[in-house]
Amino acid sequence: MLLNIAAIIAGFAILVWGADRFVIGAAAMARNFGVSPMLIGLTIVGFGTSAPEILVSGVAAFQGNPGLAIGNAIGSNIANIGLILGVTALIAPLSVNSDTLKREYPILLAVSLLAVAVMYDRQLTLIDGLLMLTTLVAVLYILVRIGMRKRNADPLIEEFEAEIPAAMATSKALIMFAVGLIALLVSSRMLVWGAVNVATAFGVSDLVIGLTIVALGTSLPELAASIASALKNEHDLAIGNVIGSNIYNILAVLSMPALIAPGTFSDVAFVRDIPVMMGLTLALLVMAYGFKGQGRINRIEGALLLAVFLGYQGLLFLSAHQAAHDEATADAIVITTNSQPS
Repeated sequence: MLLNIAAIIAGFAILVWGADRFVIGAAAMARNFGVSPMLIGLTIVGFGTSAPEILVSGVAAFQGNPGLAIGNAIGSNIANIGLILGVTALIAPLSVNSDTLKREYPILLAVSLLAVAVMYDRQLTLIDGLLMLTTLVAVLYILVRIGMRKRNADPLIEEFEAEIPAAMATSKALIMFAVGLIALLVSSRMLVWGAVNVATAFGVSDLVIGLTIVALGTSLPELAASIASALKNEHDLAIGNVIGSNIYNILAVLSMPALIAPGTFSDVAFVRDIPVMMGLTLALLVMAYGFKGQGRINRIEGALLLAVFLGYQGLLFLSAHQAAHDEATADAIVITTNSQPS
């Protein structure tokens, strides 16, 4: 058990470190090749912060644990809004000034509804996976078009400028990108291996492990990035990191089990977890869109988001405990029945 826990902790640490190197290297290379900061921020940085979830879900699905992959995608979206924006808003209330972000909110809502649609029949098929990847390409195209039209007026451009490495040799950037990618691959294997073993030892489903430990761990890069951005008064970037990550989590991360290990999944994921994700997504839209002016997430709203996240984690704990108790009771009944003389 200690080895499994060590693999999870080390996997998380290397995952966060590798994701940071991956994003910095990719962004620096893109900038050296003349790609605009807005385009880099909307595509490369957004993909990079979701790279841990993508690789972990891909590895989990490939190793026959699609429940962990599905839980990682849904759980990361819940953690991004409830935990990350909740904690960030408690530290520094967030104001939304970017018109680009205001156009991303409806896209996130539409993408979340797509997740509901493809999961409604309680299975993820190859067609579902291809549909999500096709939608990802379309969404990226739309975001780039929006970003390019606003590149001279949107305050988000200045925040991207401040975060993207300005002076890094292409060779160094390439090495950093490669090292980050290798670290992501190795750490995701370690993390999935340890998480699956822990789930098996405690009799917990891989879905619950994906929704809790794995989702929280793979969301650490977004947590660090959003808090750092808020402390530097880059509020649009703090919220933009979460919106972009959630879009990628649905279209790229959730497509992994559909493409690699298509099949049915636990009904509880749709009945219990999807409604929480949709509720938090709608809450983000109501709080941050700014229907009558500037969008804002204040400390009270941040506390509400965090309370929902903590309550949901408590519900998962109670559900897992009850499931383990029911299984132990069923095993005891079987043993008692088999031991009775015929």
